[in-house]
Amino acid sequence: MSIHKKVKNKRVIPGFGLTFGITITLLSVIILIPLASVLVYSFRLSPSEFRKIITDSAVLYAFRTSIVSAFIAALINCIFGTILAWVLVRYEFPGKRILDGLIEVPFTLPTAVAGITLSKMYSTTGELGKPLSKLGIEVSYTHIGLVVALVFIGIPFVVRAIQPVLEKFDFQYEEAAYILGADGFTTFRRVILPELTPAMLTGFGLAFARGIGEYGSVIYISGNSAREHTQVISYVIMQKLNYIDYSGATAIALVMLIISFLLLLFINIVQVRQSRRTNNI
Repeated sequence: MSIHKKVKNKRVIPGFGLTFGITITLLSVIILIPLASVLVYSFRLSPSEFRKIITDSAVLYAFRTSIVSAFIAALINCIFGTILAWVLVRYEFPGKRILDGLIEVPFTLPTAVAGITLSKMYSTTGELGKPLSKLGIEVSYTHIGLVVALVFIGIPFVVRAIQPVLEKFDFQYEEAAYILGADGFTTFRRVILPELTPAMLTGFGLAFARGIGEYGSVIYISGNSAREHTQVISYVIMQKLNYIDYSGATAIALVMLIISFLLLLFINIVQVRQSRRTNNI
């Protein structure tokens, strides 16, 4: 008993007081203080000034462009991310590890590099954009280009959210469904999809949140045209900062902060419910 207590009390890193203090300090310096500064600058504005900034036509169009494009890209990622995760988990083929590693490229690649590459490839003279332009489809400097860029940077969130669930999925449930006479589609819809749904929602939320605030990968391919409404909200914030309009930038940043907290709350609720469901099973 005494040996067990000694092992239990032995800590690899310093005690709770020191580590907790370091954690709170880093959390404050890196996250809490910058977020508090956004609130402080925003509260300096009167309600009428805040409403005037947020309801400006250019700002509203930018919000709509960012939210709609990010939502569509997240939906696309849910579909193709599920397929990618399924292939990586259920099948063995040459180059599987390479493909699995390539999923992480959007995380490691600088977003500006991704934006420049995509805008070049999908331009009317690019490798992919040229044949599309002959069909009357323009990608670069349009809303389609925005969605393409957001799909690129958001796909890893969905794949990595679904992959662990598929790896832990018990094949006996599928076998039972087949024995009871269910076909492949029915088995997927009634047995597999309910298990994947929480992970899909988590991946969707992460990809959606990343897409709304994305800047580097969309700044080149979007064209930033106020007339065509291809300006994203992150570009509007940067534009206001360039014009030394800190109040306008912080007001928009506050709205973005609220949206981010709501998405984070949604993701946490989904994860908590999935955890309870798994524990009950």
